[in-house]
Amino acid sequence: MKIFVYLIFILFYVTSSYAEDNLKFYIQAAFKNNLELNAERENSKSIKQNINISRSEFLPSLSITADQTSSQSFNRTDQAGSNLPDANSDNESKSISVDQKIFQGFKGYNSLKKSELESKQADFKLKQTEQKTILDTASAYFDLIFKVKNEKINLANIDIFERQVESDSARVQKGEITLTDLAQSESSLAGANANLIKAQTELLASQTNFERVTREKVINTSSLNDKIDVQLPKTLQEALDISKVQNLDLLISELDYKIAERQLNIEKAKLSPSASINYSKSENSDFNSTIDKVDEESVKATITWPLVKGGKNISSIKQSSFNKQKTLLLLQDTQNKIIGETINAWSEYQSYKSVLKAKEAQLKAAEIANEGISLEYDSGNTRTTLDVIQSRSLLLDARITFAKAERDFIISKFALAFQIGTLSLSSISVL
Repeated sequence: MKIFVYLIFILFYVTSSYAEDNLKFYIQAAFKNNLELNAERENSKSIKQNINISRSEFLPSLSITADQTSSQSFNRTDQAGSNLPDANSDNESKSISVDQKIFQGFKGYNSLKKSELESKQADFKLKQTEQKTILDTASAYFDLIFKVKNEKINLANIDIFERQVESDSARVQKGEITLTDLAQSESSLAGANANLIKAQTELLASQTNFERVTREKVINTSSLNDKIDVQLPKTLQEALDISKVQNLDLLISELDYKIAERQLNIEKAKLSPSASINYSKSENSDFNSTIDKVDEESVKATITWPLVKGGKNISSIKQSSFNKQKTLLLLQDTQNKIIGETINAWSEYQSYKSVLKAKEAQLKAAEIANEGISLEYDSGNTRTTLDVIQSRSLLLDARITFAKAERDFIISKFALAFQIGTLSLSSISVL
Protein backbone atom coordinates (compact mmCIF):
# COMPACT_ATOMS: atom_id res chain seq x y z
CA MET A 1 0.00 0.00 0.00
CA LYS A 2 2.87 2.36 0.87
CA ILE A 3 4.50 1.65 -2.46
CA PHE A 4 1.23 2.45 -4.27
CA VAL A 5 0.88 5.77 -2.43
CA TYR A 6 4.53 6.55 -3.15
CA LEU A 7 4.05 5.90 -6.89
CA ILE A 8 1.01 8.17 -6.94
CA PHE A 9 3.02 10.90 -5.23
CA ILE A 10 5.87 10.55 -7.75
CA LEU A 11 3.44 10.63 -10.66
CA PHE A 12 1.73 13.74 -9.28
CA TYR A 13 5.08 15.43 -8.70
CA VAL A 14 6.34 14.68 -12.20
CA THR A 15 3.07 15.85 -13.75
CA SER A 16 3.12 19.01 -11.68
CA SER A 17 6.73 19.71 -12.60
CA TYR A 18 5.94 19.18 -16.27
CA ALA A 19 3.00 21.55 -15.99
CA GLU A 20 5.06 24.14 -14.18
CA ASP A 21 7.92 24.54 -16.61
CA ASN A 22 6.75 23.44 -20.03
CA LEU A 23 5.11 25.77 -22.53
CA LYS A 24 3.75 22.81 -24.53
CA PHE A 25 1.69 21.70 -21.54
CA TYR A 26 -0.09 25.06 -21.44
CA ILE A 27 -0.57 25.10 -25.22
CA GLN A 28 -2.22 21.68 -25.03
CA ALA A 29 -4.40 22.95 -22.18
CA ALA A 30 -5.42 25.92 -24.32
CA PHE A 31 -6.19 23.56 -27.23
CA LYS A 32 -8.51 21.65 -24.94
CA ASN A 33 -10.15 24.54 -23.09
CA ASN A 34 -10.12 27.51 -25.48
CA LEU A 35 -13.76 28.34 -26.30
CA GLU A 36 -13.03 30.02 -29.64
CA LEU A 37 -11.02 27.01 -30.78
CA ASN A 38 -13.71 24.56 -29.67
CA ALA A 39 -16.34 26.63 -31.51
CA GLU A 40 -14.21 26.49 -34.68
CA ARG A 41 -13.95 22.69 -34.33
CA GLU A 42 -17.74 22.41 -34.21
CA ASN A 43 -18.04 24.76 -37.17
CA SER A 44 -15.64 22.56 -39.16
CA LYS A 45 -17.70 19.45 -38.37
CA SER A 46 -20.88 21.26 -39.42
CA ILE A 47 -19.45 22.42 -42.76
CA LYS A 48 -18.16 18.93 -43.58
CA GLN A 49 -21.78 17.72 -43.57
CA ASN A 50 -22.33 19.81 -46.70
CA ILE A 51 -20.36 17.17 -48.62
CA ASN A 52 -22.88 14.48 -47.69
CA ILE A 53 -25.73 16.85 -48.50
CA SER A 54 -24.27 17.50 -51.96
CA ARG A 55 -23.67 13.81 -52.60
CA SER A 56 -27.30 13.08 -51.84
CA GLU A 57 -28.22 14.89 -55.06
CA PHE A 58 -26.75 11.96 -57.02
CA LEU A 59 -28.63 9.28 -55.09
CA PRO A 60 -32.25 8.18 -55.52
CA SER A 61 -34.89 9.36 -53.06
CA LEU A 62 -37.45 6.92 -51.70
CA SER A 63 -40.80 7.79 -50.13
CA ILE A 64 -43.62 5.66 -48.78
CA THR A 65 -47.16 6.95 -48.35
CA ALA A 66 -50.14 5.28 -46.69
CA ASP A 67 -53.57 6.70 -45.88
CA GLN A 68 -56.97 5.45 -44.81
CA THR A 69 -60.26 7.27 -45.28
CA SER A 70 -63.58 6.46 -43.66
CA SER A 71 -66.67 8.55 -44.51
CA GLN A 72 -70.43 8.29 -43.82
CA SER A 73 -73.24 9.86 -45.90
CA PHE A 74 -76.70 10.46 -44.39
CA ASN A 75 -79.87 12.47 -45.05
CA ARG A 76 -79.59 11.61 -48.71
CA THR A 77 -82.42 12.21 -51.17
CA ASP A 78 -82.84 11.59 -54.86
CA GLN A 79 -84.07 14.08 -57.47
CA ALA A 80 -87.70 13.22 -56.70
CA GLY A 81 -87.16 14.04 -53.03
CA SER A 82 -87.34 10.45 -51.83
CA ASN A 83 -85.09 9.45 -48.95
CA LEU A 84 -82.11 7.24 -49.69
CA PRO A 85 -80.43 4.95 -47.20
CA ASP A 86 -77.26 6.08 -45.41
CA ALA A 87 -73.99 5.03 -47.03
CA ASN A 88 -70.53 4.26 -45.64
CA SER A 89 -67.27 4.46 -47.57
CA ASP A 90 -63.90 3.03 -46.47
CA ASN A 91 -60.78 3.55 -48.58
CA GLU A 92 -57.16 2.53 -48.11
CA SER A 93 -54.16 3.38 -50.26
CA LYS A 94 -50.47 2.52 -50.08
CA SER A 95 -47.78 3.78 -52.41
CA ILE A 96 -44.04 3.73 -52.82
CA SER A 97 -42.18 6.24 -55.01
CA VAL A 98 -38.58 6.34 -56.19
CA ASP A 99 -37.11 9.47 -57.79
CA GLN A 100 -33.73 9.63 -59.51
CA LYS A 101 -32.18 12.76 -60.98
CA ILE A 102 -30.45 11.95 -64.26
CA PHE A 103 -29.01 15.30 -65.33
CA GLN A 104 -28.99 18.76 -63.73
CA GLY A 105 -26.72 20.70 -66.03
CA PHE A 106 -23.71 19.86 -63.78
CA LYS A 107 -25.36 21.66 -60.87
CA GLY A 108 -24.90 18.65 -58.60
CA TYR A 109 -21.27 18.20 -59.62
CA ASN A 110 -20.41 21.84 -58.93
CA SER A 111 -22.30 21.78 -55.63
CA LEU A 112 -20.25 18.79 -54.53
CA LYS A 113 -16.97 20.44 -55.52
CA LYS A 114 -18.04 23.64 -53.76
CA SER A 115 -18.79 21.69 -50.57
CA GLU A 116 -15.39 20.01 -50.72
CA LEU A 117 -13.72 23.43 -51.07
CA GLU A 118 -15.74 24.80 -48.14
CA SER A 119 -14.70 21.80 -46.04
CA LYS A 120 -11.04 22.39 -46.91
CA GLN A 121 -11.43 26.07 -46.07
CA ALA A 122 -12.95 25.15 -42.70
CA ASP A 123 -9.86 23.03 -41.99
CA PHE A 124 -7.63 26.01 -42.78
CA LYS A 125 -9.67 28.28 -40.52
CA LEU A 126 -9.42 25.71 -37.73
CA LYS A 127 -5.66 25.49 -38.23
CA GLN A 128 -5.44 29.29 -38.21
CA THR A 129 -7.32 29.42 -34.90
CA GLU A 130 -4.98 26.77 -33.50
CA GLN A 131 -1.94 28.82 -34.54
CA LYS A 132 -3.47 31.96 -33.03
CA THR A 133 -4.07 30.02 -29.80
CA ILE A 134 -0.39 28.99 -29.75
CA LEU A 135 0.69 32.60 -30.34
CA ASP A 136 -1.64 33.97 -27.66
CA THR A 137 -0.52 31.31 -25.18
CA ALA A 138 3.18 31.92 -25.88
CA SER A 139 2.72 35.69 -25.59
CA ALA A 140 0.93 35.31 -22.25
CA TYR A 141 3.48 32.71 -21.07
CA PHE A 142 6.57 34.82 -21.75
CA ASP A 143 4.91 37.99 -20.51
CA LEU A 144 4.23 36.18 -17.23
CA ILE A 145 7.90 35.11 -17.04
CA PHE A 146 8.97 38.72 -17.61
CA LYS A 147 6.62 40.01 -14.90
CA VAL A 148 7.97 37.38 -12.47
CA LYS A 149 11.55 38.50 -13.22
CA ASN A 150 10.47 42.13 -12.87
CA GLU A 151 9.12 41.47 -9.38
CA LYS A 152 12.29 39.62 -8.35
CA ILE A 153 14.49 42.44 -9.66
CA ASN A 154 12.50 45.01 -7.70
CA LEU A 155 12.59 42.85 -4.57
CA ALA A 156 16.39 42.60 -4.87
CA ASN A 157 16.54 46.37 -5.40
CA ILE A 158 14.64 46.98 -2.16
CA ASP A 159 17.00 44.69 -0.29
CA ILE A 160 19.99 46.65 -1.57
CA PHE A 161 18.49 50.02 -0.63
CA GLU A 162 17.46 48.77 2.83
CA ARG A 163 21.07 47.75 3.49
CA GLN A 164 22.26 51.10 2.15
CA VAL A 165 19.91 52.99 4.48
CA GLU A 166 21.25 50.96 7.43
CA SER A 167 24.81 51.61 6.34
CA ASP A 168 24.20 55.33 5.79
CA SER A 169 22.52 55.64 9.21
CA ALA A 170 25.69 54.26 10.83
CA ARG A 171 27.91 56.53 8.73
CA VAL A 172 25.85 59.60 9.70
CA GLN A 173 26.48 58.82 13.35
CA LYS A 174 30.20 58.60 12.61
CA GLY A 175 30.06 61.88 10.71
CA GLU A 176 31.22 60.35 7.44
CA ILE A 177 28.15 61.57 5.49
CA THR A 178 25.43 64.15 6.06
CA LEU A 179 21.74 63.82 6.85
CA THR A 180 21.08 64.91 3.27
CA ASP A 181 22.84 61.80 2.00
CA LEU A 182 20.76 59.64 4.34
CA ALA A 183 17.57 61.34 3.14
CA GLN A 184 18.52 60.55 -0.46
CA SER A 185 18.93 56.88 0.42
CA GLU A 186 15.60 56.81 2.27
CA SER A 187 13.90 58.50 -0.69
CA SER A 188 15.35 55.88 -3.04
CA LEU A 189 14.07 53.12 -0.76
CA ALA A 190 10.57 54.61 -0.83
CA GLY A 191 10.74 54.79 -4.63
CA ALA A 192 11.87 51.18 -4.77
CA ASN A 193 8.87 50.14 -2.65
CA ALA A 194 6.55 52.01 -5.01
CA ASN A 195 8.12 50.24 -8.01
CA LEU A 196 7.65 46.89 -6.27
CA ILE A 197 3.93 47.57 -5.75
CA LYS A 198 3.62 48.41 -9.45
CA ALA A 199 5.55 45.25 -10.43
CA GLN A 200 3.34 43.08 -8.20
CA THR A 201 0.18 44.60 -9.70
CA GLU A 202 1.47 43.96 -13.23
CA LEU A 203 2.37 40.38 -12.26
CA LEU A 204 -1.15 39.75 -10.97
CA ALA A 205 -2.67 41.16 -14.18
CA SER A 206 -0.32 39.05 -16.32
CA GLN A 207 -1.11 35.89 -14.35
CA THR A 208 -4.84 36.55 -14.69
CA ASN A 209 -4.48 37.01 -18.45
CA PHE A 210 -2.40 33.83 -18.73
CA GLU A 211 -5.02 31.78 -16.88
CA ARG A 212 -7.75 33.32 -19.07
CA VAL A 213 -5.95 32.26 -22.27
CA THR A 214 -5.01 28.76 -21.12
CA ARG A 215 -7.80 28.18 -18.55
CA GLU A 216 -5.13 26.51 -16.47
CA LYS A 217 -3.87 27.54 -13.04
CA VAL A 218 -0.18 28.37 -12.69
CA ILE A 219 1.24 26.14 -9.97
CA ASN A 220 4.60 27.87 -9.49
CA THR A 221 5.37 30.98 -11.54
CA SER A 222 9.03 31.03 -10.49
CA SER A 223 9.78 27.68 -12.19
CA LEU A 224 8.45 28.50 -15.67
CA ASN A 225 10.96 27.45 -18.32
CA ASP A 226 11.94 30.23 -20.74
CA LYS A 227 14.46 28.12 -22.68
CA ILE A 228 12.22 27.71 -25.72
CA ASP A 229 13.01 27.92 -29.42
CA VAL A 230 10.92 27.98 -32.61
CA GLN A 231 11.89 26.65 -36.04
CA LEU A 232 12.32 29.62 -38.40
CA PRO A 233 13.71 30.19 -41.91
CA LYS A 234 17.29 31.39 -42.22
CA THR A 235 16.68 34.28 -44.62
CA LEU A 236 13.96 36.77 -45.53
CA GLN A 237 13.61 35.28 -49.01
CA GLU A 238 13.05 31.84 -47.51
CA ALA A 239 10.40 33.31 -45.22
CA LEU A 240 8.65 34.95 -48.19
CA ASP A 241 8.71 31.70 -50.19
CA ILE A 242 7.19 29.76 -47.28
CA SER A 243 4.49 32.37 -46.63
CA LYS A 244 3.38 32.23 -50.27
CA VAL A 245 2.65 28.54 -49.81
CA GLN A 246 1.60 28.17 -46.16
CA ASN A 247 0.19 31.51 -44.99
CA LEU A 248 -3.35 30.66 -43.93
CA ASP A 249 -4.91 34.02 -44.83
CA LEU A 250 -3.65 33.51 -48.37
CA LEU A 251 -4.85 29.89 -48.54
CA ILE A 252 -8.31 30.89 -47.27
CA SER A 253 -8.49 33.74 -49.78
CA GLU A 254 -7.57 31.39 -52.64
CA LEU A 255 -10.37 29.05 -51.63
CA ASP A 256 -12.81 31.98 -51.47
CA TYR A 257 -12.09 32.60 -55.15
CA LYS A 258 -12.47 28.92 -56.09
CA ILE A 259 -15.75 28.71 -54.16
CA ALA A 260 -17.03 31.79 -56.00
CA GLU A 261 -16.14 30.08 -59.31
CA ARG A 262 -18.17 27.01 -58.36
CA GLN A 263 -21.11 29.17 -57.26
CA LEU A 264 -21.11 30.88 -60.67
CA ASN A 265 -21.16 27.47 -62.40
CA ILE A 266 -24.09 26.43 -60.19
CA GLU A 267 -26.09 29.51 -61.20
CA LYS A 268 -25.35 28.85 -64.88
CA ALA A 269 -26.43 25.24 -64.49
CA LYS A 270 -29.85 26.41 -63.31
CA LEU A 271 -30.51 27.56 -66.90
CA SER A 272 -29.67 24.14 -68.31
CA PRO A 273 -32.24 21.40 -68.93
CA SER A 274 -32.66 18.75 -66.25
CA ALA A 275 -33.93 15.19 -66.49
CA SER A 276 -35.33 12.86 -63.85
CA ILE A 277 -37.15 9.57 -63.68
CA ASN A 278 -39.82 8.43 -61.25
CA TYR A 279 -41.08 4.96 -60.46
CA SER A 280 -44.16 4.49 -58.28
CA LYS A 281 -46.30 1.57 -57.18
CA SER A 282 -49.60 1.88 -55.32
CA GLU A 283 -52.31 -0.29 -53.83
CA ASN A 284 -55.85 1.10 -53.46
CA SER A 285 -58.73 -0.58 -51.66
CA ASP A 286 -62.37 0.58 -51.73
CA PHE A 287 -64.57 -1.68 -49.65
CA ASN A 288 -67.84 -0.16 -50.88
CA SER A 289 -67.36 -0.06 -54.63
CA THR A 290 -67.68 -2.59 -57.37
CA ILE A 291 -63.91 -2.58 -57.79
CA ASP A 292 -62.60 -3.70 -54.43
CA LYS A 293 -58.86 -3.42 -55.06
CA VAL A 294 -56.59 -1.76 -57.63
CA ASP A 295 -52.78 -2.09 -57.97
CA GLU A 296 -50.95 0.43 -60.13
CA GLU A 297 -47.36 0.82 -61.33
CA SER A 298 -46.03 3.79 -63.24
CA VAL A 299 -42.73 5.02 -64.64
CA LYS A 300 -42.41 8.68 -65.54
CA ALA A 301 -39.53 10.48 -67.19
CA THR A 302 -39.44 14.26 -66.88
CA ILE A 303 -37.37 16.81 -68.76
CA THR A 304 -37.43 20.41 -67.54
CA TRP A 305 -35.85 23.41 -69.18
CA PRO A 306 -36.34 26.71 -67.34
CA LEU A 307 -36.53 29.59 -69.80
CA VAL A 308 -37.76 32.70 -68.03
CA LYS A 309 -38.14 33.34 -64.31
CA GLY A 310 -38.83 37.04 -64.41
CA GLY A 311 -35.12 37.78 -64.83
CA LYS A 312 -34.17 36.10 -61.56
CA ASN A 313 -31.87 33.52 -63.16
CA ILE A 314 -29.96 36.09 -65.22
CA SER A 315 -29.57 38.40 -62.24
CA SER A 316 -28.30 35.49 -60.11
CA ILE A 317 -25.62 34.75 -62.73
CA LYS A 318 -24.56 38.41 -62.81
CA GLN A 319 -24.47 38.53 -59.01
CA SER A 320 -22.25 35.44 -58.84
CA SER A 321 -20.02 36.83 -61.58
CA PHE A 322 -19.54 40.09 -59.65
CA ASN A 323 -18.81 38.12 -56.48
CA LYS A 324 -16.20 36.06 -58.34
CA GLN A 325 -14.51 39.26 -59.50
CA LYS A 326 -14.62 40.62 -55.95
CA THR A 327 -12.92 37.54 -54.50
CA LEU A 328 -10.25 37.74 -57.22
CA LEU A 329 -9.46 41.33 -56.27
CA LEU A 330 -9.37 40.39 -52.57
CA LEU A 331 -7.04 37.50 -53.38
CA GLN A 332 -4.64 39.84 -55.19
CA ASP A 333 -4.79 42.26 -52.27
CA THR A 334 -4.09 39.44 -49.80
CA GLN A 335 -1.09 38.32 -51.87
CA ASN A 336 0.38 41.82 -51.70
CA LYS A 337 -0.49 42.21 -48.02
CA ILE A 338 1.15 38.91 -47.08
CA ILE A 339 4.45 40.04 -48.61
CA GLY A 340 4.40 43.27 -46.61
CA GLU A 341 3.36 41.59 -43.35
CA THR A 342 6.04 38.91 -43.73
CA ILE A 343 8.72 41.54 -44.30
CA ASN A 344 7.47 43.44 -41.22
CA ALA A 345 7.48 40.28 -39.08
CA TRP A 346 11.00 39.42 -40.25
CA SER A 347 12.20 42.98 -39.58
CA GLU A 348 10.74 42.94 -36.07
CA TYR A 349 12.41 39.58 -35.40
CA GLN A 350 15.81 40.91 -36.53
CA SER A 351 15.28 44.19 -34.68
CA TYR A 352 14.43 42.50 -31.37
CA LYS A 353 17.44 40.22 -31.87
CA SER A 354 19.73 43.26 -32.16
CA VAL A 355 18.02 45.00 -29.24
CA LEU A 356 18.57 41.93 -27.06
CA LYS A 357 22.30 41.93 -27.81
CA ALA A 358 22.51 45.66 -27.06
CA LYS A 359 20.60 45.30 -23.79
CA GLU A 360 22.84 42.41 -22.75
CA ALA A 361 25.92 44.59 -23.30
CA GLN A 362 24.23 47.46 -21.43
CA LEU A 363 23.49 45.17 -18.48
CA LYS A 364 27.07 43.94 -18.26
CA ALA A 365 28.40 47.52 -18.35
CA ALA A 366 25.88 48.64 -15.70
CA GLU A 367 26.89 45.75 -13.40
CA ILE A 368 30.59 46.59 -13.72
CA ALA A 369 29.96 50.30 -13.16
CA ASN A 370 27.73 49.73 -10.15
CA GLU A 371 30.21 47.36 -8.56
CA GLY A 372 33.04 49.87 -8.94
CA ILE A 373 31.05 52.85 -7.69
CA SER A 374 29.73 50.89 -4.69
CA LEU A 375 33.27 49.82 -3.67
CA GLU A 376 34.53 53.39 -3.99
CA TYR A 377 31.59 54.65 -1.91
CA ASP A 378 32.05 52.04 0.82
CA SER A 379 35.77 52.81 1.02
CA GLY A 380 35.01 56.49 1.72
CA ASN A 381 36.34 57.67 -1.63
CA THR A 382 35.05 60.68 -3.50
CA ARG A 383 31.85 58.91 -4.60
CA THR A 384 28.68 60.46 -3.18
CA THR A 385 25.38 58.88 -2.16
CA LEU A 386 23.81 60.35 -5.28
CA ASP A 387 26.42 58.58 -7.44
CA VAL A 388 25.51 55.25 -5.84
CA ILE A 389 21.77 55.84 -6.21
CA GLN A 390 22.13 56.79 -9.87
CA SER A 391 24.35 53.77 -10.51
CA ARG A 392 21.86 51.39 -8.92
CA SER A 393 18.97 53.00 -10.77
CA LEU A 394 20.78 52.46 -14.06
CA LEU A 395 21.48 48.85 -13.08
CA LEU A 396 17.80 48.33 -12.19
CA ASP A 397 16.67 49.75 -15.53
CA ALA A 398 19.26 47.64 -17.38
CA ARG A 399 18.06 44.44 -15.71
CA ILE A 400 14.40 45.20 -16.43
CA THR A 401 14.97 46.26 -20.05
CA PHE A 402 17.11 43.16 -20.64
CA ALA A 403 14.34 40.89 -19.29
CA LYS A 404 11.82 42.76 -21.46
CA ALA A 405 14.09 42.38 -24.51
CA GLU A 406 14.25 38.63 -23.90
CA ARG A 407 10.43 38.48 -23.85
CA ASP A 408 10.03 40.61 -26.98
CA PHE A 409 12.60 38.57 -28.90
CA ILE A 410 11.05 35.16 -28.24
CA ILE A 411 7.52 36.45 -28.92
CA SER A 412 8.76 37.91 -32.24
CA LYS A 413 9.87 34.38 -33.18
CA PHE A 414 6.39 33.02 -32.56
CA ALA A 415 4.86 35.96 -34.45
CA LEU A 416 7.07 35.30 -37.49
CA ALA A 417 6.21 31.57 -37.47
CA PHE A 418 2.51 32.49 -37.25
CA GLN A 419 2.85 34.91 -40.15
CA ILE A 420 4.45 32.40 -42.52
CA GLY A 421 2.03 29.65 -41.40
CA THR A 422 4.50 27.18 -39.85
CA LEU A 423 3.62 27.65 -36.16
CA SER A 424 2.68 24.34 -34.51
CA LEU A 425 3.52 22.22 -31.49
CA SER A 426 6.07 20.29 -33.52
CA SER A 427 7.91 23.52 -34.47
CA ILE A 428 8.49 24.37 -30.79
CA SER A 429 11.44 22.86 -28.95
CA VAL A 430 12.54 23.02 -25.32
CA LEU A 431 16.24 23.80 -24.94
